[in-house]
Amino acid sequence: MDLLREYDRRRVIEYDLPHKWRVVVGKTAGDNDWLSIKVAQPRDWWFHVRSLPGSHTLLLARDNVDPDRDTLHLAARLAAYHSKARSAGVVPVSYTRAAYVTKPKGAKAGTVRIRKENVLKVRPTTPDEAKTMNTHYTGTLKATETT
Repeated sequence: MDLLREYDRRRVIEYDLPHKWRVVVGKTAGDNDWLSIKVAQPRDWWFHVRSLPGSHTLLLARDNVDPDRDTLHLAARLAAYHSKARSAGVVPVSYTRAAYVTKPKGAKAGTVRIRKENVLKVRPTTPDEAKTMNTHYTGTLKATETT
């Protein structure tokens, strides 16, 4: 399967965060699977609002740099924004390294199992905040073949 060509049909939203961090958000259950299982690298950070439907959100790892707490919070706020909790107050968002995200055999699209979960309680970003960080679809994200 040519994952790079498949990416052209995917609907993802990309965000640029301060200090050169980048976040990618899936739009559909199928896109969430593809993003979390095929695109995510082990050192990327994976986010999802707890106990509600929402987009899988990746904070893409950078070489030899760990995100600070503010960056993790901002990625969590974007995950909350792209969920059914968008208009809620403070919401819990699970996060872990992408290495700890797996798809159970036979599970429906968008369903994953996470280990080593951490939780941040955050307010979803506002539409204006999200708009200022949105870099739109660029088609530059590369997927890796997994076997």
